[in-house]
Amino acid sequence: MVDGTAGRPASTREAAEAWESLFRAQVALMRRFQRDDVWDPLTIREYDVLFTLSRCPDLTARLKELAEGSLLTQPSLSRMVERLEVAGLVSRGPVVGDARGVAVTLTPAGQRMQRDIGRRHVRSIRRLVGGALDADELDELRRLTDKLRLAQPDIPDPE
Repeated sequence: MVDGTAGRPASTREAAEAWESLFRAQVALMRRFQRDDVWDPLTIREYDVLFTLSRCPDLTARLKELAEGSLLTQPSLSRMVERLEVAGLVSRGPVVGDARGVAVTLTPAGQRMQRDIGRRHVRSIRRLVGGALDADELDELRRLTDKLRLAQPDIPDPE
């Protein structure tokens, strides 16, 4: 066993080629998902904020935690959260014991919006991902991507 993995160690080339394949698959799928008409009236990134909050305890997260789990900068995320708050999908408030912290909470309207869009998005996932891989391949993909994600201990896990 090498560094917690079975088998021979990967070469630099093998690691780079595997990463490139994973990255290109993710980019191709994200482009397809972005073109889907499931997001209305939100954008895919706005939906991602609602989805992330839906998985948080008490449907609440610090703005800083939301930023760590997304590809947006904190100022961009702050503006997005302001728009979502105006739309009634989230609320913002102080973090107890942290005068500078901002807590973002998913509202009941935000929960409904997330579920409605989420149902449509899951059908797209089923078509694009489940249509390309069988059940055993999906299990293997999840096992490998979980293993890769968990091997990054210094990076916060957005779960």
